[in-house]
Amino acid sequence: MKVIIFGATGMVGQSVLRECIVDDIVQEVLTVGRQGTGQHHEKLKEIVLENVAELSSFENEIIGFDACFFCLGVSSAGMKEEEYRKITYDITLSVAETLVRLNSQMTFIYVSGSGTDSSEKGRIMWARVKGKTENDLLRLPFKRAYMFRPGGIIPMHGVKSKTKWYQYFYIVMRPLNHLFMKSSLFISSEQLGRAMIKVARDGYSKSIIESSELKHV
Repeated sequence: MKVIIFGATGMVGQSVLRECIVDDIVQEVLTVGRQGTGQHHEKLKEIVLENVAELSSFENEIIGFDACFFCLGVSSAGMKEEEYRKITYDITLSVAETLVRLNSQMTFIYVSGSGTDSSEKGRIMWARVKGKTENDLLRLPFKRAYMFRPGGIIPMHGVKSKTKWYQYFYIVMRPLNHLFMKSSLFISSEQLGRAMIKVARDGYSKSIIESSELKHV
């Protein structure tokens, strides 16, 4: 399986990149982002560009892939809806439309979040925007598309958050990880990465996969 990862330097992207590298079923990994991952492996190739939605110069390099793991995302804290939508919706749909044109048999997995609002009408801004993003992705003619909605993610194997206070929280709470993992609301970074690969390979019965289901994919 050949996969593309968008946002491989974020915590979710790091998680699936790590699992792709150690999983023999994945033969090739291409990461696309504004920064390099800092990793080196015979499976791994990277495209680094300022605007990840501007893929026109790289189209020959993103043909023939079986799956895309779209892990780009930002916190909505302090952002106006127009600004958040530009990053969360506009970039995601631009990338997806390019990929489906070039890879009609691709499986596209979008990492959204627990609490996403499929009605697009709720009071919570980020949930509405992500709901519209999910809905419009599901309308694109991919072979298959899945929306992952993880809740809390417990980092493993050196996976780190790029947000400093998040990372501080993870370090402080590490002694309680075994308790968090008993809750259906939490999933380890390893479990999340493995679930993404498994769903890309085997499919799943539902297009929207909630946090409580991800541990058992």
